[in-house]
Amino acid sequence: MPEPSPPKSQTADHDRRVADFDFELPEELIAQQPPAVRGESRMLVMDRATGEFSDGGFQDLSLLLRAGDLLVLNDSRVIPARLYARRTLVRERERPTGRIEVMLTAPASYPTDQDPSARTPASGNCWRALVRPGRKVANGERLVFPGPNGETLLEADVLERGEFGERLLEFAPTEDFFAALDRVGHMPLPPYIHRDDADADRERYQTVYARERGSVAAPTAGLHFTPAILDAVAKRGVEIARVTLHVGLGTFAPLRVERVEDVRLHSERYSLSAEAAEALNRARRDGRRVVAVGTTVVRTLESIAREAEGREFAAHSGETAIFISPGFEFKVVGALLTNFHLPQSSLLMLVSAFAGREQMLAAYRHAVEERYRFFSYGDCMFIR
Repeated sequence: MPEPSPPKSQTADHDRRVADFDFELPEELIAQQPPAVRGESRMLVMDRATGEFSDGGFQDLSLLLRAGDLLVLNDSRVIPARLYARRTLVRERERPTGRIEVMLTAPASYPTDQDPSARTPASGNCWRALVRPGRKVANGERLVFPGPNGETLLEADVLERGEFGERLLEFAPTEDFFAALDRVGHMPLPPYIHRDDADADRERYQTVYARERGSVAAPTAGLHFTPAILDAVAKRGVEIARVTLHVGLGTFAPLRVERVEDVRLHSERYSLSAEAAEALNRARRDGRRVVAVGTTVVRTLESIAREAEGREFAAHSGETAIFISPGFEFKVVGALLTNFHLPQSSLLMLVSAFAGREQMLAAYRHAVEERYRFFSYGDCMFIR
């Protein structure tokens, strides 16, 4: 397809430093609340071939799409992954600890003995989690998660300790784990939103088309859509397809390396339905533009394209840890709707790969000057 031709990187990956993707961002531009009305965000429109950009509104998105475009959404649904527990084991001479914050990151899976490349769910209901403060939470401890009335709704044993507060938890059998999680859990707002979650976040930190439960962070580019805007897009003659990538907390994890070539990302689970695979195959055969809604869709589609190795796409599920930075050759995505990303983040590197680092940083400087709202609940960009 002619569409996915990104600007050539001016500097090879091995010459790049993470610090090359930095920009100044006043803290007051980090959105702490969603817009008062869903869909009324501002939108910066950028032409990646020329680097030119203009200011607009998200409600104009349908006018920027072409008849025949394939718009691809991520339909993953955010679970209330932030939990608060109490310890049942306090050792002699140890001061009682206050509540323990537990952030579920992903269901645990392990390579199988027969096929080390395949991954299978661990026995029981096991989850990777970040525990804070985690220094005293040891292997063998049981954490108890009380409900709103103080009753115990969930319990979990600590099976393994990892770095940076990571733990492997096995939850005790319960009749309906996700129903209990809905009662116990809180929406996992990102760390740059400096407030507790509210009841409204259960709806606003979720896309209107979310259905496949499993993300611990929202695919935020999709938060702007309303049913009316989706209808306007369809009336424009745009085809809509859905993939699923369950977003992990790695999307917010700081990059603990100095050089871009050393960046390694956590893997995330995805699935491609037969319907979506056929829509993508048709669009590619016809030379129609594929428009990705969010970096999660970009990572899914480009991962699938590399696995296919030139063959047509087929329905399947898998995991991806693909890292996209300048110099990457896009095989599928021809346009991108995305929110504004953190300085020195893998997501800023991804959009820089798509539109050029210098052009992207210039657009971000403009967004700061024009007082756009940044990050998950903020405004968005359309890069064509």
